[in-house]
Amino acid sequence: MPDRGLARARKRAERRGHFSEYAAALFLFLKGYRIVAIRHRTKLGEIDIIARKGDLAVFVEVKARRGEQAAVDAVSYASQKRIRAASDIWLAHQPDFARLSQRYDIVAVLPGRLPRHFRDAF
Repeated sequence: MPDRGLARARKRAERRGHFSEYAAALFLFLKGYRIVAIRHRTKLGEIDIIARKGDLAVFVEVKARRGEQAAVDAVSYASQKRIRAASDIWLAHQPDFARLSQRYDIVAVLPGRLPRHFRDAF
């Protein structure tokens, strides 16, 4: 029988992650980005947020941590590679693919503070 405490903790972490993604999306929207997708899944991985600003496609990894540095450090090289591969799939399906520039950002969601946006993070 699975440990109920572990299942509850996992569920709580999942809810916190979803809340953080929506908070980051709202933050980016207020900064003038158009939110195209949240939790976009491909066969190669998931992208937390895809946003656009004109001809710029921004692929965003959201991390909820106590500090900014911990959030940035939590995006490993393997995560970066997975996000880039997933973004290639998304880009290939865009009718204006040839015009688009791309950027990879991190949004750190911190307790009691506004999210922090790290542009061109990787």
